[in-house]
Amino acid sequence: MSSNFIEIFGENVFNDKAMQKYLLPNVYASLQSVSRGAQLTIEIADAVAEGMLAFATERGATHYTHWFQPMNGLTAEKHDAFLSLDAYNRPIKFLTGKALIKGEADGSSFPSGGLRATFEARGYTTWDCTSPAFVREGGSGMTVLCIPTAFCSFSGQALDEKTPLLRSMEAINREALRVLKQLGVPANSVVPMVGGEQEYFLIDKEIAKYRKDLTYTGRTLFGAPPAKGQELEDQYYAPVNDRVSAFMDELNHELWKVGVLSKTQHNEAAPSQYELAPYFSTANIATDQNQLIMEYMRTIADRHGFVCLLHEKPFDWINGSGKHNNWSLVTDTGVNLLKRDKSGPNKAFLTFFIATISALDSFPELMRASCSTLGNDCRLGGNEAPPPIISAYIGQTMAGDLERVENNKGTTDGAGVEKMTIGVSSLAVLHKDDADRNRTSPFAFTGNKFEFRMVGASQSLAFANTALNTAVADQLARLAEKLESAADKEAALNDWMRESVVEHKRVVFNGNNYSKEWVEEAVRRGLPILGNAVSAVETLTKERVVEVFARMGVLSREELAARQDIMLRQYAKQMHIEALTMLKMSRKELLPASVKQLKAYADAFNALNATGLGLDSSVEALLRRVSEGINGMHDAVEALAAEIRKEEKNEVPLARARFQRERVRPAMEKLRLAADELERIVDKELWPLPSYGEMLFV
Repeated sequence: MSSNFIEIFGENVFNDKAMQKYLLPNVYASLQSVSRGAQLTIEIADAVAEGMLAFATERGATHYTHWFQPMNGLTAEKHDAFLSLDAYNRPIKFLTGKALIKGEADGSSFPSGGLRATFEARGYTTWDCTSPAFVREGGSGMTVLCIPTAFCSFSGQALDEKTPLLRSMEAINREALRVLKQLGVPANSVVPMVGGEQEYFLIDKEIAKYRKDLTYTGRTLFGAPPAKGQELEDQYYAPVNDRVSAFMDELNHELWKVGVLSKTQHNEAAPSQYELAPYFSTANIATDQNQLIMEYMRTIADRHGFVCLLHEKPFDWINGSGKHNNWSLVTDTGVNLLKRDKSGPNKAFLTFFIATISALDSFPELMRASCSTLGNDCRLGGNEAPPPIISAYIGQTMAGDLERVENNKGTTDGAGVEKMTIGVSSLAVLHKDDADRNRTSPFAFTGNKFEFRMVGASQSLAFANTALNTAVADQLARLAEKLESAADKEAALNDWMRESVVEHKRVVFNGNNYSKEWVEEAVRRGLPILGNAVSAVETLTKERVVEVFARMGVLSREELAARQDIMLRQYAKQMHIEALTMLKMSRKELLPASVKQLKAYADAFNALNATGLGLDSSVEALLRRVSEGINGMHDAVEALAAEIRKEEKNEVPLARARFQRERVRPAMEKLRLAADELERIVDKELWPLPSYGEMLFV
């Protein structure tokens, strides 16, 4: 299917090539100026709309939509037909500049965190011309022109994920240019570049349909461990089977058509787990594209008889899924400000490197909160994902660089490229990277970027990058103020570097983040340990977090409080659904199946006992074990139901989320233990749920 990948790449994207074809030269030039910050006029919008209409309809599109990202982690769209009537009531194809620029959606029907009352329904979508429009082919359905947009309320408050991200990109561009000017580095713009690695599971659809927990919550709430998991370490990078290969081939094909450069694919560590890694894009485009990746994964998986699971921990006993956020800063001249030269760090690199480390240590609670969801609570801290302690791995080379800065020994070490031979003459000599890779670190430097490894697989990339951009922009602003007022800029820069390293080096840790010793060390260093999403999200309205977002012009106090409210409510709603699902499955499926097993053993016991042969002791033991298991599970069901009744009376989001975390979740865990024990002894023909082995080893 994908043999013509060069020809199809970006064919459904209104990209630079398409714009030059469908727009007049002066319109194209004007649109480029708008992308760089110039004012968008209705005349330009009308001309662009005309070209975009021709582009879309040539590809079979009949409708267009303002494609936006409300604060629920998903995307939203409302379709409008290109069909209109002229003055003589004749049908025509029509798209205006006004319709391109502005749309309307119900601002109270999406999560708003109190920014919109129910009776205040108006919300606006507005075109993000820095992210290209694209045509999404509907297969058996309609083909639609998707126009990436921001979503705001009637009063201009952000109701989406994109608007704060765009604001944070403007903030980091503004403050980075101030610093570069003082350093004498030429640049007209600085953009955060992001590459989001996406992990996921594929489960056979015919098997998954018998699991209500997968249907309602995206993860298994019950399930005894299989005889084989990932112990043999034979899953990672293993050859992909033909059925999954066919899925990946179509996924690549469809993503390439909409301009998503899906670059890398492979088997992940757990059975039935896989990963896709795209090429880097600007932060807002990378976020848009990652939303597309998740949407395409779900729809294409269905066509291949799979269910795609994006939950952070769909199965206990094996690894969950994350979304590693690779982040760097690049100038319009093509300079990666976070790329270390092999001969040693230059002044600009070291400045931006230290600013990033300082930002991480200045706002660790914010970085932790940006990755806090119920699903990620199930994943973080296991031997598969970073622990919920914010720290940075920088490697020994960079640790040496920072030590020299701290001790006033200069900013370069003059080290050349280290070569490595493997001991086989026919194998090439390799150039070693500056550092090994630390898979346990939540924030790792990898030579030319930072890898923020805490983001959950089902999350949007938007908030994590908004938080990171804002925190780094704040550090750059502080430095810019110092340099702009300094008579000796070189001395001021060196003082700032040294002071920053001394103040923030506590966040640097190059060891094993999974060790108990690191937890103890983190406490000694004064690093915050926020072990769950509720305690992390609670910190979003700390005054210094509120102030940094306001200072950088990214989120107002009200907008930030709204996001906290939504995150707590989402946590509460999702756990409530999980708890109710467990009750329903237990009462309707698992307990009745266990009672059938009890009756079967009772019948066998009575039959054997009637023979007088004395062969009933083992059956009696099984009978007692099932009976005790049923009693234990019944008690756990009633205990969970009682906690749910108490939880439902609490209307305060933070209090309700805390109650669920502290009371409902432990009750759910006890019920699961009881049910999983019964699964081990109830006849396979009676147990109503497909086992882990059946789901993971298809």
